[in-house]
Amino acid sequence: MNLRNEKWSEGEFLRVRAEVLSTWPTGASPLLSLEKAAGYLRNIPAGKNFAAALETAKAKGITLIQPRAGVATIDGQITLLRYLAAAGADLLPTTIDSYTRLNRYEEAERGLEESEKNGRSMLNGFPAVNHGVEGCRKVTEAVGVPVEIRHGTPDARLLAEIAFASGFTSFEGGGISYNIPYAKNISVEDTIRYWQYCDRLVGYYEDLGIRLNREPFGPLTGTLVPPAIGNAVAIIEALLAAEQGVKSITVGLGQCGAVVQDIAALRALSDQTEEYLRRFGYEDVSVTTVFHQWMGGFPEDEAEALALIATASFVAAAAGATKMITKTPLESFGVPTKEANAAGIKASKFVVGLFTDQSISDNEKIKEEYRQTRREVDCLLKHVLILGKGDVAIGAVEAFRQGIIDIPFAPSRFNANRMLPARDNEGCIRILDFGNLGFDEDIKAFHQTKIKERARTEGREANFQLTVDDIRAVSCGRLIGRPY
Repeated sequence: MNLRNEKWSEGEFLRVRAEVLSTWPTGASPLLSLEKAAGYLRNIPAGKNFAAALETAKAKGITLIQPRAGVATIDGQITLLRYLAAAGADLLPTTIDSYTRLNRYEEAERGLEESEKNGRSMLNGFPAVNHGVEGCRKVTEAVGVPVEIRHGTPDARLLAEIAFASGFTSFEGGGISYNIPYAKNISVEDTIRYWQYCDRLVGYYEDLGIRLNREPFGPLTGTLVPPAIGNAVAIIEALLAAEQGVKSITVGLGQCGAVVQDIAALRALSDQTEEYLRRFGYEDVSVTTVFHQWMGGFPEDEAEALALIATASFVAAAAGATKMITKTPLESFGVPTKEANAAGIKASKFVVGLFTDQSISDNEKIKEEYRQTRREVDCLLKHVLILGKGDVAIGAVEAFRQGIIDIPFAPSRFNANRMLPARDNEGCIRILDFGNLGFDEDIKAFHQTKIKERARTEGREANFQLTVDDIRAVSCGRLIGRPY
């Protein structure tokens, strides 16, 4: 099947589905019958539906709190999620292990066996495919709030099948955001096709009256990603998902660090996603937003880490994010304990609560950044649509091939990796080297002026050292990597 942004026929979907379910023994479960799975999903209490929870939060103007968390065993995952729910998490995750993310289920099985033998998790997440529908349902049934699968899988088709049939009512990822930042040798064309399948599965359930949420991964590499690039990718993935029948989409942004830019970028993302969906005829899609706490290097000191978490929480509330993904005060040390995870939840929830009844009005700087982000996103998407002759799937593949869209510090060989970011004098992320990024000359001039202004202030050249210093700065207690 040639790649294009066109809804899969039911016949094509079911043909591929038979292949997908045959890739691992748990795919043969009778519970994966679409009719049986749909029946199970219909009986899930309304309070445990992710899409419904997000819609309610959006209507009330509140920001929900969701951590990341995953261990190998069913009992361990249940204990962990119950602990985090008791700490105040409004939404719960099940984070998938690295072997499963790479479809290496045999190695995940060995890790699961070792975990059960040793009495502690020997995997960095939950191997949902290995547990199968029967095991995963034990997890979702054990808690009283909505649960989402969070992972990082380029080919998540079998995982999606098992997740939805198990009662997970939200699924993170996309054909770009779970490929370019995570994989080296998988083409954008292949992963867009894989994720069209995942979205067509959601659309199939939607046709049966079941609302499921989909969430593109906003932070991408999480390291100095200019907001316009992340926003453009999120909008592309939203358009691809909507074509397959998805009706609940959560687009997101990773914390950049500059408060003005973060607030403006998240508001622009929400507005432009809705506008592009309407432009292409998707009138009935609900758009919500997610803000990810700092994805770069964390300070080792726990008090300093909590301060960084609190800063992100203020920004999420000020920007009007529907939900926020939290970090922990032990982030710099590896996989956190449940106690550290709970501390991050409590700190985040407290700060967000303080700003629930406060309105952060747009000042002139926020308005300027909002307009600038919108211009840059429009410019990138204009190039994508020209390259695809109106087809966003074809255009996205060609845009990455030419470097028109270029994600900084990505491992993928299908990413140009020529663009370099750096902060300006006020901490906003700008572009130091454009590579072949699809920006018009006036946008390039804006970025060049901002970078040169910082370099003059610091009395040094505008070169790669700016980028290096900025990558390290936040973990040392500064936003901008000043040389003094």
